[in-house]
Amino acid sequence: MKGAPLLVVGAFVAPVVLVLSIILFGGGSQSAADICAPAGGSVSVDASKLPKVPVAGYQSEQLKNAALVINAGKALGLSARGQTIGVMTAMGESGLRVLDHGDGPGPDSRGLFQQRDNGAWGSYPDRMNPTISATNFFKALQKVSGWEQLEPTMAAHRVQRNADPYHYQTYWPAAVEVVAALGDVKTTDAGGESSCGIPGESGKGDDLPWRTATIYEPSPLGMYNRECVDFALWRVNQQLGSKSAPYKELNSTFRPDGGVLGSALTWKDGWDAKGWPTGKTPRVGAVVWYSPGTGGADGTYGHVGIVKAVNGDGSYLEEGYNGNPAPNDHTYYTRTVQSGTPSAFLYLPGSQ
Repeated sequence: MKGAPLLVVGAFVAPVVLVLSIILFGGGSQSAADICAPAGGSVSVDASKLPKVPVAGYQSEQLKNAALVINAGKALGLSARGQTIGVMTAMGESGLRVLDHGDGPGPDSRGLFQQRDNGAWGSYPDRMNPTISATNFFKALQKVSGWEQLEPTMAAHRVQRNADPYHYQTYWPAAVEVVAALGDVKTTDAGGESSCGIPGESGKGDDLPWRTATIYEPSPLGMYNRECVDFALWRVNQQLGSKSAPYKELNSTFRPDGGVLGSALTWKDGWDAKGWPTGKTPRVGAVVWYSPGTGGADGTYGHVGIVKAVNGDGSYLEEGYNGNPAPNDHTYYTRTVQSGTPSAFLYLPGSQ
């Protein structure tokens, strides 16, 4: 794991392995777009003053292309939100690189937006020109009825017609960060605070309400206080709109026997049993599941965390609790992890 401690402590230390079968009962989550977006109107970028260091994993030529996308949106009078949708889409299509090749489903796709040779996107030089291709993307976006009220990934999908309409979702936090950095603007959440991260409580960091509670005692969620599963379940509740007692999802809710104090061991089994989506691709807000012994996780209990943001190089920023060795265990941590390290990513119902 790049930037990660060598040891990932297990879910808890207890005489008996207590398991957790996750059963999440529907309910949508507040869109990241509603609480994490550049503030204000159109953003412009001085291409001669781009950052010399990476932003959200993107650098040099990628940031130059992002600037061209942003300025193309500015020329059309789009809001910062619209400009960010453009950057997000280019991230998801090409990694902010002008590609002179397509893929299996679209062998004739080219450029930042992987636009097809079907007459809708201009000539080959047009599609390979960042400014022209971005302008054509934005013009198509403006023709989408109600695009400003759509989730960013859905707005992009209406233009691009990707096979997976949620393909772009994980790029939104990085796009927000890039637009904010290049345009020198602030990002705001629902409370007016600067933040960007997972849906529900975007970028709040160590906001576990009982973060100073005594360990090895039950938390309000029915876990042991300040274990990895305790924090992960707090984030799950937030994303389901349950931010205070009585919480929507408790450990006892998940277990037919009403037991408490579960470990990370069978989170994926519970997810699979209910037919909830899982996969190998990090998405903002997804639960990161490590089977026992994987990626340094505890050999008995495993480990869980949360995807806080997805980086341009394919890695992701993980947040959680109890991911450091003593004496810093049972505390909040963040670290950058390669996407192939965990055993699986567990996506919340309604998130795809």
